[in-house]
Amino acid sequence: MSTEEENFPKKYAIIDIETTGGNTKGEKITEIAIFIHNGTEIIDEYSSLINPEKKIPYNITRLTGITNEMVMDAPKFYEVAKKIVEITTGCIFVAHNVGFDYQFVRSEFKSLGFEYKRDTLCTVKLSRAILPGFPSYSLGKLTQQLGINITDRHRAFGDARATVSLFEILLRRGEGKIQQSLPDIHAYKNHLHPQFDRNSLDQVPEEPGVYYFRDEGGHLLYIGKSINLHKRVLSHLYNTKTKRAIDLKSKLVSIDFERTGNELCALLLESNEIKKFKPPYNRALRRSKFNYQLYAGYNLQGYITFSINKTDPNATPLFQFSNRHAAQEFLFKAIEKYQLCQKLSGVYKSKAECFNYTLRQCFGACIGEEAVESYNERATKLIERFQYDHPNFIIIEDGRNEQEWALISVENGLYHGFGYIEKECYKNDPAYLLDFIKTYPNNRDAHTILLGYIRRKKKIRSLKY
Repeated sequence: MSTEEENFPKKYAIIDIETTGGNTKGEKITEIAIFIHNGTEIIDEYSSLINPEKKIPYNITRLTGITNEMVMDAPKFYEVAKKIVEITTGCIFVAHNVGFDYQFVRSEFKSLGFEYKRDTLCTVKLSRAILPGFPSYSLGKLTQQLGINITDRHRAFGDARATVSLFEILLRRGEGKIQQSLPDIHAYKNHLHPQFDRNSLDQVPEEPGVYYFRDEGGHLLYIGKSINLHKRVLSHLYNTKTKRAIDLKSKLVSIDFERTGNELCALLLESNEIKKFKPPYNRALRRSKFNYQLYAGYNLQGYITFSINKTDPNATPLFQFSNRHAAQEFLFKAIEKYQLCQKLSGVYKSKAECFNYTLRQCFGACIGEEAVESYNERATKLIERFQYDHPNFIIIEDGRNEQEWALISVENGLYHGFGYIEKECYKNDPAYLLDFIKTYPNNRDAHTILLGYIRRKKKIRSLKY
């Protein structure tokens, strides 16, 4: 038997859970059922109610039949955690819509300070591939159409047992598709450096953060970010599509990471780290010098003006550029888009009208023909592209654990930095919170990241001051 065959997982942990709600952030597991299957038959099983240490909502009780009284004397998750680890060791984690069950189980373990990792297999995805054409792939409707009887629907034991029956059908009809769906635990090793440290890969969590690839001398090769560090790192290791990807893998020996708790801090930290260290395999975000700035002001007549200058410590720029040519090119496009005056935008020197006025592409603000209010309305649209709604605020995001908040600060319209605070220490006092902020350089990329994040998100927790 080959090494690959010996190491290939032979067991499946077919699992179902019931919870107090659908969000891992605030909800908890109320029941779990696990059937261990060897590909032929069930060889072990475990099930238990779990005390969620919080009230079960009425609508959840109506759905599952699990009441607060039923779980009152049930074990808490930490009391069953060891059993769950032991019984699922060496198994593929299988569930119907596996993402839901797996993330809830991982979340419960994370609250205990334990990193629970298993390879996963989803019977919804498998069913669509192996049993095409069904009108619905929900567990209830699919099992009904296949003649599988479910006892205690929406209870963990009943649903898990039905998933076992479904899985056995998929095994019989799969013709190798299940084997193909399982992760190839050896494929990523192709082209890797012979001294690659597998332990450093195993330590990378499935959380937001920044990762660092290093060569055998400890030198940085590449820096990246992700909301799921482990998944993103694996995507690099499995990537053999380009010469550059293979070359990176051939030099990679170890992986470091820094957890950030949320996407925004990961984006900001990655941008700063790439500029600071300039790894050879990072192409984007390496610019660290933005020598020219775009500024806005007013002339004596009250018209909004624009100018491109080198850094002015006494003024707040709208945007930053690495060189004058890039700044001028941007401004010429903005003049065309917003129908701005070349003279008031600082790209045409004249004591009279600008050149565009002679072409009837300027409405005469340069010689006072266009009303100030009319011109400034268009100029303001350009300014608003680069401004926050408020000059001073602190964004409050998820921290690196459930007891922590992340704080991202903007002062006087400029990115200030980010840091972390224990929730029990939090106060709605900006002066107090700023002591927890680590200062990072403000630059165009950080500004763009922050502004884009704010505009993309519908709801953002923040403290304005």
